[in-house]
Formats: sequence, C-alpha cells, structure tokens
Amino acid sequence: MPFKSELAQPSAAEAERTRNADAVMGMLTGHWTAQITRAAADLRIADHVAAGAATAQEIAEEESSDPDTTYRLMRACASLGLLVHEGRRRFRLTALGEVLREGVPGSLREAALVQRAPGHWQSWGLLPEAVRSGGNQVEQALGADIFTHFSRNPAEAGLFSKFMSNMTGMVIQDAISLLDLDGVGRVVDVGGAEGALVLQLMREHPDVEGQVFDLPHVVEDARRAAGEAGLSDRFTAVGGDFFTDVPEADYYLLKNILHDWADEQCRTILRNCRRAARPGGRALVIEALIGDIGKPDQAVLMDMNMLAVSEGLERDLDEFDELFAATGWKRTDMRATRSLYSLIELEAI
Repeated sequence: MPFKSELAQPSAAEAERTRNADAVMGMLTGHWTAQITRAAADLRIADHVAAGAATAQEIAEEESSDPDTTYRLMRACASLGLLVHEGRRRFRLTALGEVLREGVPGSLREAALVQRAPGHWQSWGLLPEAVRSGGNQVEQALGADIFTHFSRNPAEAGLFSKFMSNMTGMVIQDAISLLDLDGVGRVVDVGGAEGALVLQLMREHPDVEGQVFDLPHVVEDARRAAGEAGLSDRFTAVGGDFFTDVPEADYYLLKNILHDWADEQCRTILRNCRRAARPGGRALVIEALIGDIGKPDQAVLMDMNMLAVSEGLERDLDEFDELFAATGWKRTDMRATRSLYSLIELEAI
C-alpha cells in the first residue's frame, strides 16, 4: 500500500534545526571517518588500487583480510571520496585517495595510522579531563608522557617520525627557496627526527655541514637517511637533551618543536640555542600560527591536539615574539607558506 501523502514542507525554523543537527552529527561522528581512513591506510587500499587491484577480492588476497568486509571498507572509502566505484564492485583511486599512498609527496598514510594509534587516540579520550584540570592526561591514558610512550613503542614512534618528515615535505621547498645561508657553515636541526629538512638544505648548499640533534633512540634513523641520500660525509647525528644544551651552530632549525612545550620549556630551548650559537647566529622556527578567533583555523584545532597529548600549545605571532625577546632572539622575517605552517626567521641579539 502506498504512503498516504507527501511529507509536509518544513517551516524555515524546522529546516534550520535539521541543518544544525546534521552539522553537529557530522562533528560527533568524525571518529567514524578517522577510523575508516586509518583502516584504509592499514590495509594499504590506496597502494593496492594504484598497483592495479580493482576489487576487494584482490586486496583481500594481498592483505589476508575478509573479502566481504574489505568490500564494505572500500565502499565507505568511495563515500568519502578516496575511491570511485566503477560498477560491478570495481574501484579506482581518486586524487584524494592518492594522499594515502606510502612514499608519495605529501603522503598522509603514516598520519592516518599514528593519529589513531594509542599515543594520540587514548589521550584524546580524556580531553574533557584535560580541560578541567588545566593540562593533558597522558599519564593516566598511557602510563607515561607521550615521548616516553614512543620510546617504549618503537613501531609507533617510527610512524610518528615518518609523519613529521612527510609534514616537512609540505614546507621544505618554500624554506629552501627563501633561506639565505651565505656564510653558514653548520646547520643543526634541533629535534629533527630523520633530518628531512636539514638534508634537503645540504643538497642545495654543498658547503653546509648538517647535524640532527635529537633523542638517542631517534638519531640512528637520521644517520640512515643521510647515508641513503649520499650525504654522510657532511652529516652527523647526535643524541642528547635540548633542555640541557645543544651543539654549536651558525643556524638552528626548530621545526614543530616549540609547540610541544609550555612557555617555560620553550624559553629553555631557545636560551640553549642562543647560548650555543656562533657569532651572528640565526634560527628558523617553523610553526602553525593561530589567526583571528572565530574563523576556520586548523591551528586552533591542532591546539586541542596539543592539549590532549603534550605539554604544549599553538601560539599566535605575538606570543612567539614574547618568547624570542625573553631568550636573546629577534624576529627578522616571517613568511606564510603554501601549507599550514609559517617560517619565522630569527637572529641572535
């Protein structure tokens, strides 16, 4: 039997309430999208489809997964725009899905995996408690701070380092094109992980000696990356603690370092760099800058991530200038890049 009649047209107020409810529901179910993306990255859906696998059956054979649930995952990926369904359960990759391939420029595969791994995922679950208490609840979530957690979980730490290196790729060409390294002998990448930024600078500047200064369990990855790049003769990697001291240099790179820490800790890092800087020393700070309140701003959302998982926070330019002035540095230039991040150049005073 057919329905009795057409639905009544909603009033303007009812239509607005529906739109608002749909928008908030999208916010509430954001973790569905995040976990679908993580599962796609974990099963290497994008890589398999790019290599010619068009069906769930083919991918299931490669990944030892269930064909039916693999199909359901691929169907969800198509709904998100990562795949296109071509009919008869066959799929192809989209430009959006390409970003989940491993090793492509700007790849976010490791980001999809590490952001949903225990270090971040479990800590985010305690965000309300972090807001109430005034600081992260990582110890409660993980039994250790995030960096100790990484040291105990090398696979997750490796994903995080790769993710950070991939993020560097988004700003590296802008940094290379803008930086003037005339007269610079040694560049130290403070907390530089695999050293993606300093290694690219070394490629562009054959007279520059590069060094990564990071935690002892990280630096071997930097040595390996330098060897693969054929730059070992001009490169060193040193393990240490930048809260104690940093190596001497003409130029310091601080990429996504200061946002990990509270103001007092940032002042310690910057003072140590200033103390070790050679005459005429300079530094490059790469960070996301918070913009005008109320406008869509990825940096503001990232600030919530910092609250959930670290001691740090995102800052606006005035807040950074206060840190620099208190530690013997002066900002000489600032450039927005084509990514989320800005380049802030400093000189020692």
